[in-house]
Amino acid sequence: MPDSTNEGLTANAGFVITGSGVVVFDALGTPSLGAAMIKEIRNLTDQSITHVVLSHYHADHIYGLQAFKKLTNAQIIAQDQSSRYIASAEAQQRLHQRKQALSPWVDENTRLIEPDKTFENQLVFESGEYRFTVFHAGPAHSPDDSMMMVQPAGVLFSGDIIQSGRVPFLNSDEVDTANWMSAIEEVRKLEPSILIPGHGGASDKAMEALEFTYDYLAFVRDRMEKAVENWVSFEDAYEQTDWSRYEALPAFDASNKANAYRVYLEMEKTVLGSE
Repeated sequence: MPDSTNEGLTANAGFVITGSGVVVFDALGTPSLGAAMIKEIRNLTDQSITHVVLSHYHADHIYGLQAFKKLTNAQIIAQDQSSRYIASAEAQQRLHQRKQALSPWVDENTRLIEPDKTFENQLVFESGEYRFTVFHAGPAHSPDDSMMMVQPAGVLFSGDIIQSGRVPFLNSDEVDTANWMSAIEEVRKLEPSILIPGHGGASDKAMEALEFTYDYLAFVRDRMEKAVENWVSFEDAYEQTDWSRYEALPAFDASNKANAYRVYLEMEKTVLGSE
């Protein structure tokens, strides 16, 4: 959780200097962090920041947009479903919570910035020698999940969809693990070589990270589906599951049990709903 010790720096963001401009993916969790990223870009190039592509409208990825809106002429791009979050009571509740947890970095002047451009399934554009393909991967972690593939570099900016040696976060009412796995199957076809995930370290073994995330989702779904089919309570199912392959990983203690419970509820709807 964000607090005064990390100033809201709990997620990754990145950028590509193309020769014709700078394409940014995600904006970080406070306006000051967004401004710091702009400063870092300016230290490296005087090329214009032309695009800011969002992985999804969750608080740890978006409040830095305010700096990009103020300090650049970049076009902010998000998937169509982002409008659901922007118009929701949850968005205002989350902003209020961040003002309490992250003061003074999120304060009364902090506001939610809407995208300038949205897309439904896929958006492709070119800048310099690079081709950028942004595609809808949700609903998975959230309804508007998006990933961005950069070719010919073979770099995948995955947002919170793919994790490299880190337990994903599934504990949300919006999570759809079946669709999440389908999104991973699609991105496998692109054969990325480098992964920039939404959390955790970057990896030059992107395909291994894809397989890790897919296998984790498959494992949790399998165990919770069997429990539901056999009328085993969640607590018993969780205790009976061998989590040893994951329990030493980052975020296991914070997320795994809640992840399993969310998938158990998902399996109840899937299994019992089909009977």
